[in-house]
Amino acid sequence: MKIIPTKILLPILILFSSPGFASPAEIVGVNVTNNQSGYRFDVTIRHADTGWKHYADGWEVLSPSGDVLGKRILAHPHVDEQPFTRSLSGVKIPQKTPSVSIRAHDSVYGYNKKLFKVKLE
Repeated sequence: MKIIPTKILLPILILFSSPGFASPAEIVGVNVTNNQSGYRFDVTIRHADTGWKHYADGWEVLSPSGDVLGKRILAHPHVDEQPFTRSLSGVKIPQKTPSVSIRAHDSVYGYNKKLFKVKLE
């Protein structure tokens, strides 16, 4: 078994644990309400925001076929507020749509491929 010297291993560990290797923004919770003006989505996101160069900068509501039904832009980093919840109101969803999916976006990785599916009532 070969032993890697600490002088080599430590810089590698620091490099791969840096914010540049953080996970993409992730949806961790969604609350949906429906009223006369459309649907309201309260979406909770978790992301290791580091500042203006890397932060969760939005999320979208998608139809079952992948069409964008609503989009929320997040105007600033949430470095000290994790996870955080933001809302989008007035989202028009076609009748008889059984569910929608929410996907998060961050300024470095783009859209997370992992979708958060929500059943509509």
